[in-house]
Amino acid sequence: MKNNYLLVHGSFGSPFSNWIPWLRSEIERKSLDVYTPDFPTGVGYQNYENWSNLLKIYVDANIVNENTVIFAHSIAPIFICKFLVEHKIKVKRLVFVCGFNNYFGIDEDYDTVNKSMYFDNLADIKNYCDDITCFYSDNDPYVKFEAEKQFADTITENQIMISNGGHLNAESGYTEFSNLLKFI
Repeated sequence: MKNNYLLVHGSFGSPFSNWIPWLRSEIERKSLDVYTPDFPTGVGYQNYENWSNLLKIYVDANIVNENTVIFAHSIAPIFICKFLVEHKIKVKRLVFVCGFNNYFGIDEDYDTVNKSMYFDNLADIKNYCDDITCFYSDNDPYVKFEAEKQFADTITENQIMISNGGHLNAESGYTEFSNLLKFI
């Protein structure tokens, strides 16, 4: 079976924000299957249970499986880790951008929507994926460098630190992210 691709946005994001539309079009140009779920966002809507319910649809349709490559940004990496560990689902590759766990202090709304995503068994993700890469930057305005580095150190040695990359989102100039192409 050929690989398929799942692109997961972060808090208050969408599949139409940051580098996700660009990456989707790059994957589609290779005639590969790519999915960009539109997870519920906003206080009262974005939480682990609601995001899990949507992702379960993809699992039940056999879209998320051992041939799946997942790209995830911001809160999405910890959500993906928690979901895969809890549901014991193996995937082919995980590419995480600015991931973090158990981090508070962005602002009240972000802390509220992110809180349910966090979990304590992060290292367990290594049982469900052998190929994990983490991107992060040294000047993220939302999440401290130490939090992103700790997240990456817990799950992989494959780390790429981008100097002055901000949150590696559109606000930081990342409507395209060519570093991700080698993971397709």
